[in-house]
This record gives sequence, C-alpha cells and structure tokens, in this order.
Amino acid sequence: MASSSFFLVTVLLALVALGAIASDPSPLQDFCVADKDSPVRVNGMPCKDVKDVKVDDFFLAANLDKPMDTTVNKVKSNVTLINAMKLPGLNTLGISMARIDYAPQGQNPPHTHPRATEILTVLEGSLYVGFITSNPDNKFLSKMLNKGDVFVFPQGLIHFQFNPSYDKPAVAIAALSSQNPGAITIANAVFGSKPPIADHVLAKAFQVDKKVVDWLQAQFWEDNHN
Repeated sequence: MASSSFFLVTVLLALVALGAIASDPSPLQDFCVADKDSPVRVNGMPCKDVKDVKVDDFFLAANLDKPMDTTVNKVKSNVTLINAMKLPGLNTLGISMARIDYAPQGQNPPHTHPRATEILTVLEGSLYVGFITSNPDNKFLSKMLNKGDVFVFPQGLIHFQFNPSYDKPAVAIAALSSQNPGAITIANAVFGSKPPIADHVLAKAFQVDKKVVDWLQAQFWEDNHN
C-alpha cells in the first residue's frame, strides 16, 4: 500500500513538473541560432555551430514599417509573423512578433495560439477585440482599443480583432511568448480541415442541418498569415 501511494505521488509530481515547463524552455546558453539546413529533427530547431554564427542571423529587413496587402483574402487582414523560421536568432529565446494590417471592416478572425500568450498594441486606427474563457463558463471579454492601447490575450484562448471603421485602416503590433506560437483559425480548422470532418458530426455539434455544414465546408477558407 505504501509503495502504491509513493508511486501515485511520484506520478502526480511528474505531471506538475511537466505542466510547469509546458511553454518554451529557458535557453541554456547565450543563443542557439537555428540551423534550418540540419537533418536533425528536434522539438524546435538545432543550433548552428557558434563559429558559423553571423550578425545577420539576428537581423531581418522585414519592412514592418510598410502597409501590407489586405485585399488577398475575404477577412481583409494581413498577419506578418516574425518567428524563428524567418529570424534564426530567435530560436530558443521564447519570443516572436507580428504586424497585423486591417482594412476597413477587416478582421483577424477568431483563432488561438496553442503555445503563446499575445500582447497587442494598436499603432493606427481602432480595434474591437475580445477573447472567450474556457469551459464551462465561456465568458466573453471584449474591449474597444484606440491608438496606443494595449491588450493581452491569454495563451490558448479563442480571440479576435476587428476594425469597426468603414473608411480607415488599422495597424497593430503583437508580441508572442513563443518562438513558434502556432495559430488555429477556428472556422478554417473546423470547416476547412483536410480531409473534412464528417458533416453529421458537425451538424450535431453546431445543432444545424447537414446542408448548412455542407455549404460551409464547400467555401474556400483562406489564410491571412504570411
């Protein structure tokens, strides 16, 4: 009995420890510039040899000062993400960023970042933003943001941004607490999965007729990330 209790306590402590390191781990050296050509596959990217590291590994001419094209998708927004895939020096540092451009009435539709908390600041225009808490409450928290305002979206929670103006664009900069935050756009994932989820499953989940699901699955679900 005592050994069983000890085993149970050990398992619980291990689970707690795993939860404590579920986000990007702290670096164990000054930097680990990503070696994107390495055949080694690890959780993240392997390090380039220090003797081969150059200053440009930490630099990217990203043109984030220039407006991005918001006409290439139906949601009328453009997310320009700077992560370790584009800036190798970010590897293992647990941070990334994005510029988000919104056309008038454009939105960054409901989505989640499975590996990152996001902090967003409005550079131009105004944004209506919000997020939804997890089950069972599903509480909706929303706010109108103006130029210079800052808002935080907790890790993993569904959130969005919408430009309410009919004639003015909006711009925001976001910082995310992972070198690879990931993004799951809810509508795209549910109705645009490959292969598609069975329509009777979604019809029951959303409590609608299967014809509605079939119509939604037939739409072209576009990605607003580049």
